[in-house]
Amino acid sequence: MKRIRLALAAVLLTGLTACSAPVLEAPVATESPSATPSPVVPQPSGQAKSAAPEPKAEQGPAAGTALEQLATIDVKGRAPKTGYSRDQFGKGWKDPDRNGCDARNDVLQRDLDRTVLKAGDCVVTSGVLADPFTATTIEFVRGNTTSSAVQIDHVVALSDGWQKGAQQLAPNQREAFANDPLNLLAVDGPTNGAKSDGDAATWLPPNKAFRCEYVALQTAVKAKYGLWMTKAEREAIKNVLSSSCPDQPVPADGGAAVPAAAAQAPATEPKPVPAKEAPTQVPAGGKVYYSNCTAVKKAGAAPISAGDPGWDKKFDRDGDGVGCES
Repeated sequence: MKRIRLALAAVLLTGLTACSAPVLEAPVATESPSATPSPVVPQPSGQAKSAAPEPKAEQGPAAGTALEQLATIDVKGRAPKTGYSRDQFGKGWKDPDRNGCDARNDVLQRDLDRTVLKAGDCVVTSGVLADPFTATTIEFVRGNTTSSAVQIDHVVALSDGWQKGAQQLAPNQREAFANDPLNLLAVDGPTNGAKSDGDAATWLPPNKAFRCEYVALQTAVKAKYGLWMTKAEREAIKNVLSSSCPDQPVPADGGAAVPAAAAQAPATEPKPVPAKEAPTQVPAGGKVYYSNCTAVKKAGAAPISAGDPGWDKKFDRDGDGVGCES
């Protein structure tokens, strides 16, 4: 019996050894399909990451351009035209550079080609104009019926100047403004008439290729004489320059500087009579009459303008409304 028990114990021990317990492995972690992947953090490379470029600051107009000069012009409303007349800017054409020629003939000589002068004088009798307003060619011939084909334009019209600051200038400064070559152009007569006293907000040259130079001239004249612009005028000039010619330079100014205001004599002081003045010819009826320019000059009334006492169309050979100029 004892042997049988020992045999059974041996059998059981042998079975337990053959059927050893399985080895359990650690479970492998798996990602759920819906899990969010962890962000990848880059390792430092030893160099600082460059900052994002800052937006460039808006650049102003370039130095020496008409746009830069335009920014210096005051903007105000138009003043009343009360008190305006051509004579507020001097009577007739003057000789600002004192070369013996009036401003009108100086500009004709400057702007026309193939000019012919009056013998022994600087009066232009003919020439050819490449008109900047219309881009056409005009034959100029001095005469009662032909001179008006070419007129001298005030780039900043006298009336426009009067309403935008020129009222505050002294008379000699207004005279300089009206005779300044910077403010004068020889142009097609009818087109100049269409411009009248318009500013850039109401009129620009039909020749678009000339508009940049034209508004740059207007800006330069107003800057020189301390005149202002209306908001609409300034915007019109800015639009031309910004869209077509932002680098348009300030025009060269060959004219003299604005003169200092001349001292004015008291209003009650009698006006001195020039030694050359001769008695005015007054026929029956009391109307002033001059037989010719010699008489006008002797009376001290030259140059004589339309509307002056003794005016006659026979004095106005070039049709510009001013007679006995030379």
